[in-house]
Amino acid sequence: MDLENFKELGLSDSLLRDLQKKGFEEPTEIQRKIIPLMLTEEMDLVGQAHTGTGKTAAFGLPIIERLEKSRKDVQALILTPTRELAIQVAEELNSFRGKKKIQIIPVYGGQSIMDQSRKIQKGVEIIVGTPGRILDHMRRGTLQLKTVSYVVLDEADEMLNMGFIDEVDEILEQTNPERRTLLFSATMPDRILKIAKEHMKEYKVITCKGVTLTTDLTDQIYFEVNENDKFEALCRIIDMERNFYGLIFCRTKVAVDELSNRLIDRGYLAEGIHGDLSQSQREKMLDKFRKHRTSILVATDVAARGIDVMNLTHVINYSLPQDPEAYVHRIGRTGRAGKKGIAITFISPSEYRKLMFIAKIAKANIRREKIPGAQDIIKMRKSRMYSDLEEIITTGSHLEYLKTAESFLKKNNAEEIIAALIKYSFEDELDENRYREITEASVDSRGTTRLFISLGRKDGLDIRKLIKLINNQTGVRAGQIDDIKIMESFSFITVPFEEAEVILSIFNNSGDSSIMVQKANDRKDDSRESGKQSARRDSSRGGKKRSSTGKHTTTRIKSSDRPKPDKKKKK
Repeated sequence: MDLENFKELGLSDSLLRDLQKKGFEEPTEIQRKIIPLMLTEEMDLVGQAHTGTGKTAAFGLPIIERLEKSRKDVQALILTPTRELAIQVAEELNSFRGKKKIQIIPVYGGQSIMDQSRKIQKGVEIIVGTPGRILDHMRRGTLQLKTVSYVVLDEADEMLNMGFIDEVDEILEQTNPERRTLLFSATMPDRILKIAKEHMKEYKVITCKGVTLTTDLTDQIYFEVNENDKFEALCRIIDMERNFYGLIFCRTKVAVDELSNRLIDRGYLAEGIHGDLSQSQREKMLDKFRKHRTSILVATDVAARGIDVMNLTHVINYSLPQDPEAYVHRIGRTGRAGKKGIAITFISPSEYRKLMFIAKIAKANIRREKIPGAQDIIKMRKSRMYSDLEEIITTGSHLEYLKTAESFLKKNNAEEIIAALIKYSFEDELDENRYREITEASVDSRGTTRLFISLGRKDGLDIRKLIKLINNQTGVRAGQIDDIKIMESFSFITVPFEEAEVILSIFNNSGDSSIMVQKANDRKDDSRESGKQSARRDSSRGGKKRSSTGKHTTTRIKSSDRPKPDKKKKK
């Protein structure tokens, strides 16, 4: 069986099979350290690890393994600082459960609290939620945690930074004192350690080495493409490059074999490498690749380790990697020796959110491009053919064939001869019919997003200043910002889904300030609904100024970037 390293951690065969289907091959450092302790010991754990190091699997796999089948109440609560992280963690945990009949749901502001209550009442084993919404349910009596077995505080330092620690304290005080508590944090400020001392029993601290994530020397592109069009899109990318020389990553060895065989059948010099190959087979394959006798190597993440090949033109993520660290390890194989390589990632529309998460953590600038059309490829090949022929003519390397050419010209005109030679030599390469049509998945098909901004007329804001502020911070163009409403204390804008994600992602990393940008709900009357929202926010905070998971994802930018109030209006 694959995943021997995971098996050594003590996971069951059924869970290992599920991991194999997901493409897991080797545990990360945090997984190697946390999983055995959770399965064999009962102490609480504090894990110091950054986002993107595999934390969710580290705590999620053992919790799923140890759930009591006879119980139909909440057995595990995972607290996260943002609704995006709650959704992501819940999705990943759901992907681990396999055929197990367990219910895992995200609970956060912005969803109907009544719908959430109904789901909880039907029976849920694992809840992933933001502190504010979890407290709402506890106060309403729709969620009780007196018998919960596990509580996980994920990204505790972010919860501290966003002002949620009081809520976390209150939740922990009302939760089963016999529970097992796990706290994960990238940093360990005193306030986080105080939580551990006040709310955890005997605990063990697990630290992991930080991984430096850098993607500076690689041009990064992604294509949105439907699953059944992926192979066709890949062939077009390869054909657009004069001398393609690259690594293509798949999640599983089955996928590696399938893709490499399809490429070979299409006429490419390709081979697949994965863990089932013997060492001698692996060495022969790598030797051929280094000597350019093969130009394409399809590989799994683990099989690619130790492949130190220079001057790759491309690294292609045929399957999206599991986490930011894997992404950086993959694409870091281009851009070596000071040369800029190209990294391409194929995603389906449903994977867009995960790619944006990877880009954010890896601090990667990944831009969307359009898949080359068949006409683009043919045009490019004709251009190369012209330049190649001109080089042959210029260098004089054709002179030995002049007599043959003269005999042809005696019987036919020059245009017909050249056309026949092009057909004879390049017919397959210049045939558009070899490329079948691709229906490219579009970001725009997801529509637009309404954003709330906590600046208004009283802050000196007008439409022009708001557009300039957003453009300066994010690069989003004025033409992409629509339906702008400037109110007295706040504003609304509508932008395409992709631009909304960019705005939120960039503002999230901009430091502390009192300016907030949030995802707004659909509403018929922006001003009336926002007034209600402000009242709810003020009452829930008890007059304190801090962010809330309430109905939105809270983000901030520096106060120095605020528009200056209009002095004339003050007078």
